[in-house]
Amino acid sequence: MLQLSDRLQAVASMVTENNRLADVGTDHAYIPIYLCQTGKIPSAVAMDVKKGPLLRAEQNITLYQLENHIQIRLSDGVQKLDAGEVDSVVIAGMGGTLVQKILEDGKKVLQTVKELVLQPQSDIDAVRRYLQENEYCITGEKIICEDGKYYPMMHVIHGHMESWTDIEWKYGAFLLKERNPVLWDFLKKEAQSLTDVIHSLEQVSGERAKERLSELKHRLKENQEAQKYMKQEKI
Repeated sequence: MLQLSDRLQAVASMVTENNRLADVGTDHAYIPIYLCQTGKIPSAVAMDVKKGPLLRAEQNITLYQLENHIQIRLSDGVQKLDAGEVDSVVIAGMGGTLVQKILEDGKKVLQTVKELVLQPQSDIDAVRRYLQENEYCITGEKIICEDGKYYPMMHVIHGHMESWTDIEWKYGAFLLKERNPVLWDFLKKEAQSLTDVIHSLEQVSGERAKERLSELKHRLKENQEAQKYMKQEKI
């Protein structure tokens, strides 16, 4: 049985049972392989824009004898996915700007899927805002710490979502409201890191240092507001 990393395990856990899956940017095809092995899903399309990762994916699919369950497909985002072909789409392990581009370019085919599982590596607040502005609804969030890095992820369906506060966009309304312990750990470490850099920059003169200092103080204020939010919010 294939063993997933904590990050990939968390992403896989957000896919609904018995759904047909498309894994965008599949790399080694670990998520489709694991979900098919465990019987959680019946089939998958492992997609990547590069031939190298698809070759690795194909080798792994053959290794685990899942050729009848998982297709590989060279595709830029979901461009080679047919309407109605899958129920779930996973987009994980890439920057938030690219995630938004894939969603925007694939709008037509994505209207036919039931759910998205997204794990952007950056610009997560921008991804959350994009979803709300484009009639997607975030229904749940997770955050994993692996090898010292923090990985937020979200489960998304079609539908209207109320606007969140700036702090909720930045750190995730579900994570804040549930007082997620991994997010709490992240906030404490981020606050300490920001404080250390602020103290160092306060000793530096110049307009550029001044601008950077202002930016970091704003980020620290947001962090402190998020910590206050978590302390006060009732589950």
